[in-house]
Amino acid sequence: VQLQASGGGLVQAGGSLRLSCAGSGRTINRHIMAWFRQGPGKEREFVAGIGWTGIRKEYGDSAPGRFTISRDNAKNTVYLQMNGLNPEDTAIYYCAADQRYKLGYAVDDYVYWGQGTQVTVSS
Repeated sequence: VQLQASGGGLVQAGGSLRLSCAGSGRTINRHIMAWFRQGPGKEREFVAGIGWTGIRKEYGDSAPGRFTISRDNAKNTVYLQMNGLNPEDTAIYYCAADQRYKLGYAVDDYVYWGQGTQVTVSS
């Protein structure tokens, strides 16, 4: 499956962005999906993950209460709604997918990766 992330951009602190990740080549219905991010000089970290049907959701330490992951299997797309952004959220955001059932939190848990979309938050 090919993944295309979009929706990044420049936003002021306190603002919001909605990232999208569109799948192509095959359906993502039976894939767990996740968002990771990598800030300057930092390792790639787990932001949020969602199970096959959208019921199971998990969030990383940087996300709870501010970010919401969702999916629309009919559109083969996963979303990340980000509110209350701050400069520490500046990073390249990547979407990822895997055919396993159990949600994973590590980079190695996912086989398919999108190209990333840049999010920059100004103070």
